[in-house]
Amino acid sequence: MKCELNSRVEGVLCGRSVFEMVFKTLSEKVKVTFYFKDGDEIKKGDKLADIEGPARYVLMGERVALNYIQRMSGIATETNKYQKAIGDNKAKIVDTRKTTPLFRAFEKYSVKIGGGSLHRFNLSDCAMIKDNHIKYAGSLTNAVQKLRQHISHAHKIEVECDTFEQVKEAVACGADIIMLDNMSLEQMKECVDYIDSRAIVEASGN
Repeated sequence: MKCELNSRVEGVLCGRSVFEMVFKTLSEKVKVTFYFKDGDEIKKGDKLADIEGPARYVLMGERVALNYIQRMSGIATETNKYQKAIGDNKAKIVDTRKTTPLFRAFEKYSVKIGGGSLHRFNLSDCAMIKDNHIKYAGSLTNAVQKLRQHISHAHKIEVECDTFEQVKEAVACGADIIMLDNMSLEQMKECVDYIDSRAIVEASGN
């Protein structure tokens, strides 16, 4: 059986090796020949690959392989759109830890292929202080100080802030990363100007 993998829209290709692995897992008799590599920009109507082999295995693998390459290419394409919109700015588009169950590695790889940057892989890569932690500790400063007593020197502390006053306190107590949560553009500009590179700044929500 012979068939083609064609693009219906323009975008950034991602997931080629996973697509190939699906068929390789089913049978070594299925041959996949790609004409593009991950990260290549593709146009509507491009023939991306030829697939040839026993119909049984081609049809068994078709939907799984397509699900992977469509989702991964979609993430890479969307990431690329936002990264290009930044232009010469120093800002970066980063991925999220809130990924699809069992699909994290694939989705994070897709962000990277789309030109984005990686954030953290799981909860243990960084210590994040949120509003419930601040409330429990009594203040943002107390939360940061208590945390510093118990974490490795290799870990950064990130504080989630939704007001300018919280941002000032986070800078004062030496937070490594300050997340501006659900702020307007005007609020974010005020906070970024105040932080003035004294901490890494993230913007999330809204």
